[in-house]
Amino acid sequence: MEKENKKIEKLCSFYVSDWHLATMILPYINNKIDENVKIVTILENDIEKNMKILVEKLNLRNKKEILKINWSNLESKKYADLEKRLKQETKEKSELVILVNGTKDYMEKNNSNIEKWLAKSFVSSAKIINFFEVTEFNNNIVEILEKHDKVFNTSGEKEINEVFEGYKKGEKIETKKVVGDTIEE
Repeated sequence: MEKENKKIEKLCSFYVSDWHLATMILPYINNKIDENVKIVTILENDIEKNMKILVEKLNLRNKKEILKINWSNLESKKYADLEKRLKQETKEKSELVILVNGTKDYMEKNNSNIEKWLAKSFVSSAKIINFFEVTEFNNNIVEILEKHDKVFNTSGEKEINEVFEGYKKGEKIETKKVVGDTIEE
């Protein structure tokens, strides 16, 4: 999505636990720091302890910078609170990666607030990566894919159809349900 010469890209990712989330994002973040990209987190659940443990155990170039990222939760879904964190974290950086995770309501409200903030900010390029906990969102995967440009997984950013073969944005996927021994459409 392009807004007034701003490049805003939305990615989705699926994880099974806070540990899986932490291990999946660390290599990506390590590389983004090398590219001088600012990482901001909007997390409903605090993963600071997990990140500290992992960073200490792994051989990463940017340990100090990774630990400076705010891995604590942002409890609020209010625009003013999100705006305060984004302003405080971004300073003069024009390229940004925003990591978002939480319940459906938390993510929807904060994504809306992020987009509102980005529209009036100095940020020229932003990637919003929404992390969905598989057990909570398993039934909504197609709906989630429709609202995103790419998928993020352990190997980085991927086109959606690379990860979900046969998926085509905007096409209704035929679903069937099994009742007893019969398949109903």
